[in-house]
Amino acid sequence: MLELQNIHWELPDGEELIKGVDLAIRPGKLTVITGPNGGGKTTLAKLIAGLYMPTEGKILLDGEDITDYGITERSKAGIAYAFQQPVRFKGLSVKELLKIASGKDMKEFEMCHILEKVGLCAAEYMNRPLDTHLSGGESKRIEIATVLARNASILIFDEPEAGIDLWSFSSLIETFEKLKTEKSGALLIISHQERILNIADEIVLIAEGKIREKGDRDTVLPLLNINGRGCGCPLGREVVNG
Repeated sequence: MLELQNIHWELPDGEELIKGVDLAIRPGKLTVITGPNGGGKTTLAKLIAGLYMPTEGKILLDGEDITDYGITERSKAGIAYAFQQPVRFKGLSVKELLKIASGKDMKEFEMCHILEKVGLCAAEYMNRPLDTHLSGGESKRIEIATVLARNASILIFDEPEAGIDLWSFSSLIETFEKLKTEKSGALLIISHQERILNIADEIVLIAEGKIREKGDRDTVLPLLNINGRGCGCPLGREVVNG
């Protein structure tokens, strides 16, 4: 289990963006962190992944204090992070990237299995170069495949719906639903997309750097429909407050 205890984070000028967050990310659950733009969702994900270091508080993974771990140490400890905008690795093929991500001499049948999980035909994509000819949806699914190749215990996806077409997004929803049933680890998704919220086990609403609501989907999702009341975060097609 991943635990955040009284996490604070501020900019170099002293402006505090994360203000005392306490949160438990439980294994076997799909947790979605949502909230208005600029509320602290992605910042919190980067703090978990080790891209940012908290200015106060502790981060524990299965009881071990990993607060001071950088992104490489956290990756080795079992935390995998998929960026909102996939990183391009020029000169590499999909096969080579999966081997690097896994940290081992991955067999082709293992790669095929992972690519199938994200809805890509292994025969078509295994030797594809990672270049600008890949669509946004293809790049996103390949990045998700690299996260799966690491066999991490905590999988973090930052706005996986960003920049992809409707068909690719529908395939991503199917992928996350499969991961929910197949993995014993924890899935954490940063999103304000209603279809992702609808498959969550737990929803965390963060605004102005603080957790406003958290709980199971049936408890929290109705609160997001209260226009201007309660949590103050309306849910139409997306949970966006500007």
